[in-house]
Amino acid sequence: MSTGLIALLDDVVGLTKVAAASLDDAAGQAAKAGAKAAGVVVDDAAVTPRYVVGFTADRELPIIGKIALGSLKNKLILLLPAALILSLVAPWAITPLLMMGGAFLCYEGAEKVHEAIWPHAAHAGEAGETAGGPQASRQFEDAKVSSAIKTDLILSAEIMAITLSAVAAEVSSFWMQAVILAVVGTGITIAVYGAVALIVKADDVGISLARNDRPVSSLLGLRRPAPGAPGGADRGLRPLTQGLGRGLVYGMPLFLRLLALVGTAAMLWVGGGIIIHGLEGYGLQAIGHAIHDAAAAVGQAFPVGAAVVEWLVSAGIAGLAGLLIGAMLIPLVHKVAVPVFAKLKR
Repeated sequence: MSTGLIALLDDVVGLTKVAAASLDDAAGQAAKAGAKAAGVVVDDAAVTPRYVVGFTADRELPIIGKIALGSLKNKLILLLPAALILSLVAPWAITPLLMMGGAFLCYEGAEKVHEAIWPHAAHAGEAGETAGGPQASRQFEDAKVSSAIKTDLILSAEIMAITLSAVAAEVSSFWMQAVILAVVGTGITIAVYGAVALIVKADDVGISLARNDRPVSSLLGLRRPAPGAPGGADRGLRPLTQGLGRGLVYGMPLFLRLLALVGTAAMLWVGGGIIIHGLEGYGLQAIGHAIHDAAAAVGQAFPVGAAVVEWLVSAGIAGLAGLLIGAMLIPLVHKVAVPVFAKLKR
């Protein structure tokens, strides 16, 4: 009896080790797949803050929460089952869909560059859209959230497709693929919208720090003492916290502009890279080989940091390719796709 119990316990321990190894493998694969989708993640984090512009401070976090919930539904309820079914029924369709998503990223990135050089007059009236009372403000908020979730659906589809393409080559188990997709989707959503929440509220934190003349008392949760000069600890720490607060207030607009620039570059780099890699899958390896050879040649000129230089050159060329592809798509979208879509909506 005791021998049977020991054997049973040994089997349980063995199964536990297998399960732990499987979970560890899933975590590793999820990290690798998530890294490949990093460019789209940067763009997602760069795009989202503009959807809370024009709202009062008390509505910013609730709006981000609504968008994050919608993003999670996009990934786990809509896209994850669709991606898994696609991998089973039509795995050949993953590459073309990836390339279509890459073309969309190229278009979006090129459109942002185009708007930066020749701003569209249509955006000038956005500032007045919240006028009209609480009902209009609620409708405006709902419209912004809906628009953000629709944009997230496209970016999330690209993230899940990139993840699936990375996972399918290394993981054959259907359920393991499902777990990895769920982990990547959930982790990216938490990371992106957590970062967005921090970015959006950073200026409020800065204002609070800049105005607070008793930082130590506030940190310790002490009530404001009777009227009088702040304590020595407050006076000692106050220049640092108030300087940090002013730095956040003045620095966040610059940071947001930099983030938007990085997001645009990431869209072009990721979109161009997806299309170039997709063409290689259809036998057109010459472009990819030429980019690799050019990056390697430039990297050889830098004994220190050659790998970083090679990556920068490869990403830069992919970004230029993405900009060219997006520029060609802009007139096609504006003059063909948009009018056709408008007619279909009537």
